[in-house]
Amino acid sequence: MENRTLGRTGLSVSPVCVGTSALGSHPTQYGYEVSTDTAVATIRKVMEGPFNFVDTSNEYGHGGDSERRIGQALAEAGGLPEGFVVATKVDPIVGTRDFSGDRVRRSVEESLERLGLDRLQLVYFHDPEKITFEEGTAAGGPLEALIELRDQGVIEHLGVAGGPIDLELKYLATDAFDVVISHNRYTLVDQSAEPLIQEAASRGVAFVNAAPFGGGMLVKGPDAVPNYCYGPASQVIIERVRKMQKLCETYSVPLAAAALQFSTRDPRVASTIVGMSEPGRVDQTARLAEWDIPAELWSQLLPLAAAGTGELG
Repeated sequence: MENRTLGRTGLSVSPVCVGTSALGSHPTQYGYEVSTDTAVATIRKVMEGPFNFVDTSNEYGHGGDSERRIGQALAEAGGLPEGFVVATKVDPIVGTRDFSGDRVRRSVEESLERLGLDRLQLVYFHDPEKITFEEGTAAGGPLEALIELRDQGVIEHLGVAGGPIDLELKYLATDAFDVVISHNRYTLVDQSAEPLIQEAASRGVAFVNAAPFGGGMLVKGPDAVPNYCYGPASQVIIERVRKMQKLCETYSVPLAAAALQFSTRDPRVASTIVGMSEPGRVDQTARLAEWDIPAELWSQLLPLAAAGTGELG
């Protein structure tokens, strides 16, 4: 897999980005725990493999364990490897709506300490839907604080990572961001991120696509995982994915390979975030990303995908 340029940042990143939410150990969200040893071993494996792009967040894991465990792996490796990119996100204190400028500055300080870095390559304004756009862009607010930290050299590049497409378009219009993340909205099921992808491309902003598997449905199929994007899927979605799964079986292609490559094959997508919770997932994901998918299968899958309902907004 050849690396791609991350928009106007100039950073060179792998087409698959390693998501690390589960590495912080979220048993209530994922149904399993991840030990420190497993998390550190996973990041070590990542540094040995084909992926050079890691995504984390201040809030991932109890007390920031995702960042802390990444930092431990980096320290054991003697620091950030050359060409390796670690992105994190600013967050309110869990359970609060405090997205003030002061909270953003503290969030960045916490991330620097946990990761063991003296500057951050890429920091996203995470889930801005937690507050209004007016609050986000107000004097003394989170966006102003992020811009100040960038201008001071504490942060190299700014991104925004959220759900609602209309809100992300508003933040892109501020021209403050170099990268945008959308999750669950550019998959075999739903392509409601299309306007965001087009707008990002027109501005030279990198589009990073998260959750290509929709939370597991596009890995195991709708009968095993009847949920999409953290909630029960509609019957329309379930039926469409059943058809996709049967088509993939006809060509001996894993549904997960088609779901991942739907994203990675699009040249407008700079990188696709895939969560990895143990070392074996690194090689497994690489195989899915490189699986040979016949053009005949794509010709049958893409019309099904294009019927995306846009239910997520």
